[in-house]
Amino acid sequence: MHAPHGSLGHMSRTASIAAAISAITVVGVGISLSIPLLALELESRGVTGKWIGINTAVAGIATIFTAPFVPLMVRKIGLRALLVGAIVLAAASLVGFKAAPSFLMWFPLRFAFGAALCILFAVSEFWINALAPPNRRGLIMGIYATALSLGAALGPTMLSVLGASGWAPYLAGAVVLLLGAIPILLARGITPRIHDDSHHGVLTFVRRSPSAVLAALVFGAIETAVMTFLPLYGLRLGLAETSAALLLTAAVLGNVAFQIPIGLISDKVDRRVLLLCCSLAGAAGAFTLPFVPVSSPWFLAMIFLATGVVGSLYTVGLAHLGERFHGADLAAANAAFVMLYSVGLIAGPPLAGAGMDLYNPYGFAFVISTMLAVYAAIVAVRLMMRGRREA
Repeated sequence: MHAPHGSLGHMSRTASIAAAISAITVVGVGISLSIPLLALELESRGVTGKWIGINTAVAGIATIFTAPFVPLMVRKIGLRALLVGAIVLAAASLVGFKAAPSFLMWFPLRFAFGAALCILFAVSEFWINALAPPNRRGLIMGIYATALSLGAALGPTMLSVLGASGWAPYLAGAVVLLLGAIPILLARGITPRIHDDSHHGVLTFVRRSPSAVLAALVFGAIETAVMTFLPLYGLRLGLAETSAALLLTAAVLGNVAFQIPIGLISDKVDRRVLLLCCSLAGAAGAFTLPFVPVSSPWFLAMIFLATGVVGSLYTVGLAHLGERFHGADLAAANAAFVMLYSVGLIAGPPLAGAGMDLYNPYGFAFVISTMLAVYAAIVAVRLMMRGRREA
């Protein structure tokens, strides 16, 4: 089991959670700088769009392969050593991309980078979830998600200042990633531990807690689909490039604004009911989007609200896992969560793109609405099954 709540004082538990949140925020900056930077680098080397996509997908595949081993690595290596090792691997891989003379070398590098990120997210989320007080778990997960979103917004800003050519953005990204190790190294003696060897495999959590774990899959699919196609959706509806880019800004702001309020609500209500409400609201928002004139201020407001509500699936899903599982099981459940999020990252853009091709451009909104409606149906069935068991 992890360190029991009583064994850590209130101050040291708060300090430990703060260390995990600050570390992952810094990592968020490094990642959000690296993703567009690597795509721009490949483009400048004359690599085709198809191969850029394939290389990017390798990071998601690395996550799917790495996630099942995360609980074992936490037990054998220890939480702090594993996180610091993953940060060093991510920073070294990032510099390696620039140094690699051949595109073929980018495949093992992208795999190493993806594996390092999988460890960073799964372990830091386990850390925060394990130490969060049960009555404040939703709030703390909301703070974590907000900090990560703000960190992710800083990366592209750094890239616009440093430019995409030369060594500067790579070295800056590596330094930022390494800064994330500082709060982890300072959090000595106040991190959760796993003592028990018995835990379930990562994939069993899809069966044991589908409401929580599938929330990550749906959120991952929709997040990447929105990031990839929302500006294009605006352009195809006749918006100017600057106005189309503004749609993405509204989506990011919605994501940041809703995490803490919905996290607070999740501390007061059944989290599965909240997941159902968020997915139904998101499905309704996406479904009505094609019927709102693109030039109307309501269009931006709809995107802000819908992405904010859908973004909260990740926060509430994580808090639901922390409520249900402990120790090694919680570490495995968090690994399953990150793994399904990555499956979503891979699946989302092709599905949304196919929808857009079939029914140009509104298919994009209808595909997102369908994903959320299917997820809502699964959560509703789970709630009905639980209601029957308790009756």
